[in-house]
Amino acid sequence: MLFTDQLIEEYRENKRSLQQLTNTYGTKNPQDKEDKSKVNSMIDSMAFAIKWMETGRQPGLFRGIDKRGIYQQIELEEAYMILDIVEQIDINDKEIHLSDEQKQTLLQIFSNLSIRERQCYLMHVAEGLSMSRIANEIGISKRTVQQYIERAKQKVENIMTYA
Repeated sequence: MLFTDQLIEEYRENKRSLQQLTNTYGTKNPQDKEDKSKVNSMIDSMAFAIKWMETGRQPGLFRGIDKRGIYQQIELEEAYMILDIVEQIDINDKEIHLSDEQKQTLLQIFSNLSIRERQCYLMHVAEGLSMSRIANEIGISKRTVQQYIERAKQKVENIMTYA
């Protein structure tokens, strides 16, 4: 998992924790109201930061980078240095070379998938893991894994249609 993906996931987990915390505050105590207000402000700030990290631009602005996950895309572009170093992949004694166009297509595919879609799709397609095993490793239901894979396949199909 990329560093930015981990950071986004940590923000989401902490945001969920804060949302659960707001449910513990009462409505009659003035101190609880004030604390709940502060926690809600923190939740809004975290949501803003998550959106910024996912899109690569400040939420609410109409200028800037319109592609989703610009930070993820930069890290994926850096990952292509590895592909340049290891130009050949041996699969059943066949050499596979990726052209620059194919690398760009892969970059476009991976940058358009969510963190979970990319994770489930790669584990299923590239590693050949079953949906049950992916669900156990990630800690989500098999049906959720299936939905992520279906969405990822649809996005890949759409990109390949227009590529």
